[in-house]
Amino acid sequence: MTARPLAGLRVLEFSHTVMGPTAGLIFAELGADVIKVEPAPMGDHTRGLGGFAAGFFAAFNRNKRSLAVDLKQPEGRTIVHRLIPATDLVLENYGPNTMERLGCGYDQLAPLNPRLIYLALKGYLAGPYEHRPALDEVVQFQTGLAFMTGPPGQPLRAGASVVDILGAVFGVVAAQAALRERDRTGMGQRVGSALFESAAFLMSTHMAGMAATGLDALPMPARRGAWAIYEVFETAEDGQLFIGVTSDRQWTRFTEEFALQDLAADPRLATNLMRLQERAWLIPALQQILAEIPQAEAEARCERANVSWAPVGRPGDLFTDPHLMATGGLLDVYISRLGGSAGTKVGLPALPVEFGPGRDRPGIVRQPPRLGEHSAEVLTQAGFTAAEVARFIEQGTIAG
Repeated sequence: MTARPLAGLRVLEFSHTVMGPTAGLIFAELGADVIKVEPAPMGDHTRGLGGFAAGFFAAFNRNKRSLAVDLKQPEGRTIVHRLIPATDLVLENYGPNTMERLGCGYDQLAPLNPRLIYLALKGYLAGPYEHRPALDEVVQFQTGLAFMTGPPGQPLRAGASVVDILGAVFGVVAAQAALRERDRTGMGQRVGSALFESAAFLMSTHMAGMAATGLDALPMPARRGAWAIYEVFETAEDGQLFIGVTSDRQWTRFTEEFALQDLAADPRLATNLMRLQERAWLIPALQQILAEIPQAEAEARCERANVSWAPVGRPGDLFTDPHLMATGGLLDVYISRLGGSAGTKVGLPALPVEFGPGRDRPGIVRQPPRLGEHSAEVLTQAGFTAAEVARFIEQGTIAG
């Protein structure tokens, strides 16, 4: 086994922001040769974003090559068309009909390579909504995810681009299935994934719960809990600790470790279902106890009790997380809008998979590319002459 099982697969990525770049990152991290086709002369607009999106480009574009080409020029389209016969998969996440207007839709590319897999990552799959533009946040509100995340009456988007990333993963699954089918039939096909349907899939358990109970789904902060102890507790010195006691055996170990003999002996707390009925006084009682225990000691007791627990962390804590640091879970990536080895080098989470008996993790081969860093290289490998490449650069068809 290898941590680069997709070596030899050629992917052209036409994408921006999160969803498409995430799909490309997955293929690249698993060993595929992913060529990020950026619009010349400005490149992926994500390079210039600020605010919470300032790190998007660096986070999702490592291990790729950059080809900067102006698809609005006829010769730019010709360049891409010349690459298609040697390409296994095209992925794109532009708005509806954008790729078709640029001469690079599925129906325009498939005749050039009958084995081509074309992954379209959109806002919506086929249906009445398919021509709408969409964003991660839009579908979070549309499907009820924001309703379920925030307190009652205060819908709130999740704290990360969860739908973009989930939609990308579903898209990669579909593409992998199509590649497997191509092994059998020799033929490619168009496959797709979308934000709305991915967010709707996340609502499956809430929908099923409504059908099973006959009750409306409540926002998570006001949900009808399945476990009595499933709470954030304040500890001494302004610490915070989430504790989940999800079985009666865990309750026994928890009460022993925290010396809660009175609670352990209370007949009202004998089972989880009984404890659920006593939360009104049980949770405040536990909160009072934990508030006197230093954070580190409370964590150690939870670890010894073998219950589910976690400190209330922040994203910055992951830079020094001992588990990630010990297992190859952080990759050294330069953070810069320019790409390459500019900017600050930090550890970013690796793809969350492992392979083989050595439990090997995918690593980093290339830093996020500079705009057009590999334009000449890609075109030369595709059979263009040095004179043609120089002419393309001079007339602005490509950047590099």
